[in-house]
Amino acid sequence: MKHDVKSFRGIASVKADASNPNAILAQLTKAFEDFKAENDARLKGKADVVTDEKVDRINASVGDLQAAIDEQAKKLAAFELNGTGAGKGRVVDAEYTGDFKKFMKTGDVSAALTKGVPADGGFTAPTEWDRTITDKLVIVSPMRQMCSVQSISVNAFSKLFNNKGTVSGWVGETAARTETNTPTLGSVTYTTGELYANPSATQGMLDDSEVDLEAWLAGEVEQEFALQEGIAFVSGTGANGRPNGILTYVTGGTNAAAHPYGAITLTNSGAATGLTADGIVNLVHALPSAFTQNASFAMNRDTTRAARLLKDTTGQYLWQPSYQAGTPATLAGYSVNEVAAMPNLAAASRSVLFGDFKRSYLIIDRVGVRLLRDPFTSKPYVMFYTTKRVGGGLLNPESMKALNTAV
Repeated sequence: MKHDVKSFRGIASVKADASNPNAILAQLTKAFEDFKAENDARLKGKADVVTDEKVDRINASVGDLQAAIDEQAKKLAAFELNGTGAGKGRVVDAEYTGDFKKFMKTGDVSAALTKGVPADGGFTAPTEWDRTITDKLVIVSPMRQMCSVQSISVNAFSKLFNNKGTVSGWVGETAARTETNTPTLGSVTYTTGELYANPSATQGMLDDSEVDLEAWLAGEVEQEFALQEGIAFVSGTGANGRPNGILTYVTGGTNAAAHPYGAITLTNSGAATGLTADGIVNLVHALPSAFTQNASFAMNRDTTRAARLLKDTTGQYLWQPSYQAGTPATLAGYSVNEVAAMPNLAAASRSVLFGDFKRSYLIIDRVGVRLLRDPFTSKPYVMFYTTKRVGGGLLNPESMKALNTAV
């Protein structure tokens, strides 16, 4: 098979200009058309090593371009959710924020303040700084965008569930109305664990008035919190205060019997170690129609790459790229969320989730980020031990389905 070497090299060098969503969309559309043409040729028996590599490269480029579009959507979601930008939605306590900055630089703040500085040298971060971290977590943590998030002021939150024990029936006009069964209630308690980061800076850096200490510290904390949250909300086991991840509630998981409504049920993928079009369609139809309006997929980048190869019985690709800024890619007509913590495709893996995430999983934040300034442990560095109490758990297993990689 003859190959256009110039075109082949150009595919590997596709780069998205993150400042121009329209340009990204144009590149994405072209790349996906190239991908379909090359993959169709491969499927018709014209495959060789070079063609396989070319298809893989185009597939990777499509993934990069789609990720750039998704990044735009994430930033927009954070903007709308928290009212960021131009100070909108911010509650700023100028005096307290000033004291917080002084505390970060020197630690020399009066202990008489009612909002902070207890005897152990800690400080409760001001609202503006606290929201800065939350905004960044929304951008980098897919689960925070997809799921329900609730702030609480205590360590735990309990929710009651109706076990649907009520019995009803038809009755004639004059027939006796016998007593029917009364529903019972089940409950689930969502607890919080302590998530921490411990970045450090030299005193010289802190003394430099040109350094934006709040922005620097928020960036350091956001990276650590996002990494830990991303794993815990998907597969956390509850150990050491971690949330119970959504996958632990799937049939066969450690929390499969924890919810009054049962476990998240499974649908087989149709292949021992991979995906099939029938498996994806069966997964979509396994979800009750009451939950499909806001349903979406969750999978990692490698699984998304495999999903782009799937075709229906008419030869149409199940995966479709974004055609408008802020609009996600779709699979079988439903949006796809790229969640890095989801497992790779392998035998008996739960690599794909499909459902209404806001009705399925709850993230809880105990209000307030706490900061402990430590200039003693690692001289000449000043360490900023920053903590936030976070938890999570299953809301409703009926609004979520999981794909089991199996025939």
